[in-house]
Amino acid sequence: MASETAGSGQQWQASQPVTVVCVGMAGSGKTTFMQRINAHLHTRKEPPYTINLDPAVLNVPFDCNIDIRDSVNYKEVMKQYNLGPNGGILTSLNLFATKVDQIVNLLEKRTAPDSEHPTRKPINHILVDTPGQIEVFVWSASGTILLESLASSFPTVIAYIIDTPRTSSTSTFMSNMLYACSILYKTKLPMILVFNKTDVKDASFAKEWMTDFDAFQEALREDENNNAFGGVEGGGDGAGMGSGYMGSLLNSMSLMLEEFYAHLSVVAVSSMTGQGIDDFFEAVKEKADEFKRDYQPELERRRADREENKKKAREKELDKMMQGMSVSGPSGSGPQVGDVKDEDEDEMETFSADDDDDDEDEDDKTARDGEGLQSRYETALQGADDSAAADASFAKYLYTQR
Repeated sequence: MASETAGSGQQWQASQPVTVVCVGMAGSGKTTFMQRINAHLHTRKEPPYTINLDPAVLNVPFDCNIDIRDSVNYKEVMKQYNLGPNGGILTSLNLFATKVDQIVNLLEKRTAPDSEHPTRKPINHILVDTPGQIEVFVWSASGTILLESLASSFPTVIAYIIDTPRTSSTSTFMSNMLYACSILYKTKLPMILVFNKTDVKDASFAKEWMTDFDAFQEALREDENNNAFGGVEGGGDGAGMGSGYMGSLLNSMSLMLEEFYAHLSVVAVSSMTGQGIDDFFEAVKEKADEFKRDYQPELERRRADREENKKKAREKELDKMMQGMSVSGPSGSGPQVGDVKDEDEDEMETFSADDDDDDEDEDDKTARDGEGLQSRYETALQGADDSAAADASFAKYLYTQR
């Protein structure tokens, strides 16, 4: 059964590459992690397709197939729009997102089988590096557009990179978990928690806190006893609630996130030594199958809804335009744009009177609609002996009708 599942996952990967989007807080080691997994795939003779979306980075330690810096000058954007660093990154992403259709077309063309080069190795992974200012990418409109565009064409997985040494306390750990939870529900894509820098501090404590509620409570009581939260010193109250506000809050959040932990894949890696990279790609394969099974139908449904809304909006605008170009005017009104059609309609009605008796009702309505334009012309032109007099009389009539 396991081999059958693995075979189906390999078939899915062979038909379409998996997009891995690396996000994380500044200093978590995203770019170094990108370098490591890129080198790992090259070692396996499976070169990935890499994309850099950080316009402010000076040097990228890996070759990029698509680099935002080739399209947008970050410093020039800051100068022209009078922006700070974060505003410059956000505006650069917004400018780059206007070409997202070209990016997706390029990816689809590159990852499709090439009949001219049948020996060329297929691309199984697309790696995307994002800015260190995580909120600029995750919570911006441009980031949403880029993610949704990638997810509409390829299985897409979010890799949330966590700085393990900075997560050793219960408060920072819970902050990272809340941020990961918010990203998961914002992107609505499968997520892998990557505890990085395990060569500095082992991530076994974090895995234990996520799977064993009592272990987290014990660590929470220890932090309270050590006055880690800056509150009143003293032990717990026996129920693990703690004596301070922070202890009570962390305890409540740990209970709330228990369901969240159950839907995550957790791996511990070291970008420096390469430890755990194989486990990471196993998790990517599992999440790709999960994307196909659980997320892709939802994305297709949302895409169909957007297309239906666009269609309704176009039909609504078309109806408004047709109403604005209506050929019938209110009874008794002066000459209108639609009145130009009335003369032709009289001729058409005369021509088709013998062919269709149903037009009689329409003829009667036209007759009841007051004087038609033709009859008003004839009234205005009565008494005109020559063409010049007729023209003058007609001009005078138009002037009086304004």
